[in-house]
Amino acid sequence: MPMTQNDLKTARELKKRVSKLTPLVDFRLFGSRARGDADEYSDMDIFMEFESIDRELRNRVKNAAWEMTLETGIVVTTLLFSRHEIEESALRSSPIIRVIMEEGIPV
Repeated sequence: MPMTQNDLKTARELKKRVSKLTPLVDFRLFGSRARGDADEYSDMDIFMEFESIDRELRNRVKNAAWEMTLETGIVVTTLLFSRHEIEESALRSSPIIRVIMEEGIPV
């Protein structure tokens, strides 16, 4: 089963809210909802990449994700990284990052 329109709508709304906080480098839906094999209890996994990231931004994004969880009933889980972490650190060869880049759906 492909990703649902409701999932795409939820991801787009979160992207819109986060984009108001700071510019995004990348925003992808990944995991079971992106693959289309989620069930009603599956969370929504979102990858976000920013130019830079600090504690305040992490907290603001976490709050935006929590608001989406409350509004939709879908638990939204976020992975946040800076451009430096993705391009320059050991993370770039991490299995989870590789899977996100290969299978994640840009929103």
